[in-house]
Amino acid sequence: MTQTTDNRRERSRDGLTEHQRTALDLAASGLPTLPLRAGKVPFGNCRKCTDNACGGRPNMKTSGPCTCPGPCHGWAAATTDPSVINSGPWRRAWVCASAVAYHPGGAGLTVVDLDNADAIAWARENLPSTQTVPTTRGEHWLYLGRMPSANGVRPGVDIKSTMAYARWLGSGTGTMTALPDAVRALTAAKPAAPVPVQVPAPTGGGECRHRAPAYLERGIAMAEQRITAATSGVHHAVYATFLAVLSTHGRCGCLTEDHIARLFTAAQTKGETPRHCTDAWTNARTKLGL
Repeated sequence: MTQTTDNRRERSRDGLTEHQRTALDLAASGLPTLPLRAGKVPFGNCRKCTDNACGGRPNMKTSGPCTCPGPCHGWAAATTDPSVINSGPWRRAWVCASAVAYHPGGAGLTVVDLDNADAIAWARENLPSTQTVPTTRGEHWLYLGRMPSANGVRPGVDIKSTMAYARWLGSGTGTMTALPDAVRALTAAKPAAPVPVQVPAPTGGGECRHRAPAYLERGIAMAEQRITAATSGVHHAVYATFLAVLSTHGRCGCLTEDHIARLFTAAQTKGETPRHCTDAWTNARTKLGL
């Protein structure tokens, strides 16, 4: 009997699947959760959210540009709201779900994902002991504190915290300790180089309101600062900032690729991918009819 069939049988007794009950328990403890389908991957976006046409969902709840009721946008769909977990679209997803995941960064946690015996041996020699959860091939080490996520920080070691999800495999053993500098240094030592901008600057014959070059320069500098200062909901902050810049400077043709590059660099420094930047810029232009 398949796991999906087992879930259906469980639902027939009390209206909830086993994974759904687990998600509700985790949400009650403060862990934002989401369903995973076969292959340990999130459910795909609905038609309205395909290619982030909705602007994306910036955080763990349903606020922000996207108001889709389903579990869209991967890690960003994770929620602690039981009314969302029990809603119709989510209930249908739970019937097909193969596992439960959570967003560590949304709960102020970081997971050091150790994928093999060598990685575990390295962690035992170099990291402070903490709560440990066995995985299929290795271990998850959980620390109290959030940081940018990154894959392949060293052989067999991934970091899962902000803008990422981890599969729920139980509470494990040990006492969770504070996120050490040794873990933070794994990503700080290898900052990602911003990818060159490949989007065109707007051109148009609208009336220029800049009055002086300093007006445009001040606007771009303020936009960079707004993105850099974002402490949560970075995706939404980037989209909102791009929208504000384009609404003010996008119709007169004064924006250059250098200006856009500065905005994209600020966004990538906060962890946005080049595709997220391009999608947010394109969606902002579309919303404004540029």
